[in-house]
Amino acid sequence: MVEDEEASSAGFAPARFTPGFLDHGGPYWLKPVEGRTLVGLRLAAQHMNYRDMAHGGVLTTLADVALSYQAFASENPPVPVATASLTTNFLAPARLGDWLVADARIDRIGGRSAHVSGRVLRGDEPLATMSGVFTLHRTQG
Repeated sequence: MVEDEEASSAGFAPARFTPGFLDHGGPYWLKPVEGRTLVGLRLAAQHMNYRDMAHGGVLTTLADVALSYQAFASENPPVPVATASLTTNFLAPARLGDWLVADARIDRIGGRSAHVSGRVLRGDEPLATMSGVFTLHRTQG
């Protein structure tokens, strides 16, 4: 896994998600803070589009990771989730080397779904806002 000294010094730890699709979009970093978990991403060459900006799919995936992680971690033990709806609004471009942090919060959670929203930041600058609805796959006991 690629090490990021800035991420580590800011209190982020490697996410170490289950191998699969997310291995290609990261590496992602996690930091618990005030009842939620921030998700970090350092933009590298593989995240850039032909205009030398982060590809919209990279920011959308970061949004999905952050939103779904909040729903997943909302219970102990964590509850598996699936994205039912996802909206990402792009506000400003992100560039090679930028450290991005996605901050998400649960807006409403029920028996079958969770509504989550948040934003992607570069420092204090919002680059995107996002919202999603996630199906909760609780085990029947």
